[in-house]
Amino acid sequence: MNIIYMEKTNLSTVSEFVLLGLTNDPHLQMILFMLFLLIYIITLLANGGIITVIRINPCLHTPMYFFLTYLSFVDLCYSSTITPNMLANFLRERKTISFLGCAIQLFFYCGFGSTECLLLAVMAYDRYVAICNPLRYTVIMTKKLCIQLLVIAYGGGFLHSLIQTGCTFRLLFCSSNEINHFACDFPPLLILSCTDTSINELLLFVLAGFLTISAVLVILVSYVYILVTILRIQSAVGRHKAFSTCASHLTCVTLYFGTIFFMYLRPSSSYSKEQDKVISIFYTVVISMLNPLIYSLRNKDVKHALKNVLSSVWRR
Repeated sequence: MNIIYMEKTNLSTVSEFVLLGLTNDPHLQMILFMLFLLIYIITLLANGGIITVIRINPCLHTPMYFFLTYLSFVDLCYSSTITPNMLANFLRERKTISFLGCAIQLFFYCGFGSTECLLLAVMAYDRYVAICNPLRYTVIMTKKLCIQLLVIAYGGGFLHSLIQTGCTFRLLFCSSNEINHFACDFPPLLILSCTDTSINELLLFVLAGFLTISAVLVILVSYVYILVTILRIQSAVGRHKAFSTCASHLTCVTLYFGTIFFMYLRPSSSYSKEQDKVISIFYTVVISMLNPLIYSLRNKDVKHALKNVLSSVWRR
């Protein structure tokens, strides 16, 4: 274990961490490497494709697709914070990450994760305005408001990350440097600290809980109003059209928050470190791949724009 010795105390602090990853089986590591490499390539292509299609198609320059562009950007960055290092560790004998590298990874991991949480809430509000106030949609969802909501989502997400990461890395790590995870995360790091972590645990519970619950409340309230409005529509075709405009977003919300709630709201008796790592893989790596696919497969406008782009490229 790489250690820096402190002259003024009898303690020592780690200068790097060892990520134990998902498995020690060499054969399974190669299988997982190929699987997650494929997932990461699809994530890059799918999210990059969504961003490109929306940017070059004037018909998609609306608030809904404005937020979708930045959701795809967050997913792309969120996955890129974790996946490349995880892929490299499948091939390394020593799966280490420096103290500073761990802090940087955790900052962006928490920042993009928190931003996605808030951005999904912003998108729910956008769908509420579009369905419940269609005649005033362009008046309410101005470019200025869209940018302000985006700044709130990104600013809130990274402010939360800055506080949590700063407080975590002020702790002293002086025992084991082995993180039983595939990436730097708060719970396994707090376990390694040899100082009192009660304030960190309280801060993590309060701030993360407030951010998540606030986002969920905005989403729930928005969809209650959306559901009431849809049920008032006389035409079945009209109801289907109104619901289809938010079906993709609702699917992404269900996947993202459903996975998080399953992970953190289970009885303590059912906790398993190995199971937690698998669930973490799903909401940090797999969902980032699924989101653009859900929007592209369920959204007629995106599919039509994508076909136009592909056909123009093919003709060249």
